[in-house]
Amino acid sequence: MSETVAFGTAETALGRLLVAATEAGVAMVTWRDGPGTRARAQSRLGLPVVDDPARLAEPLLQLKAFFCGDPHAFTVPIDWRLTNPLQRQVLGTLYERVPWGRTITYGGLGDRSEAGVNAQAIGQVMGSNPVPIIVPCHRVVASNGLGGYSGGSGIEVKRWLLTMEGSLPATLDWSLDEGPLPV
Repeated sequence: MSETVAFGTAETALGRLLVAATEAGVAMVTWRDGPGTRARAQSRLGLPVVDDPARLAEPLLQLKAFFCGDPHAFTVPIDWRLTNPLQRQVLGTLYERVPWGRTITYGGLGDRSEAGVNAQAIGQVMGSNPVPIIVPCHRVVASNGLGGYSGGSGIEVKRWLLTMEGSLPATLDWSLDEGPLPV
């Protein structure tokens, strides 16, 4: 039987996330769902779509737990097919070594992953992460502040995620139940 992809959605305080899972694991998480987004994801993956709720049950359960404040690490397998060797090395290091509530600088991740690239290249890898949240690119920060973030509605999503995880202090108007801006 040929490889396939199944799609599912997770409703979060930051909006609806689309999850794409192959037989090997989660291959993609995107910040929006809709026919166009699914068509682009299918095209990128190059796989036929199947309806397979069982394949998506655990990734969706773990995403729900994450957004409810559960600090346990994601344990779902990742399908790295949308990454090149450098991305795989850097994102794999991030996935395995930077836990909930911790941050690392772009340069620090470059050093820790032994990728031999500078902070700017690490930023480009973070911006191309096909599995945000599960592979926590939001935990990678600049040496002088938050740095950038291309997920959802941008830097405020990163700030919200880091506040939820306890890496940043909450402001008086912060709420776990409400995301920063519509995605």
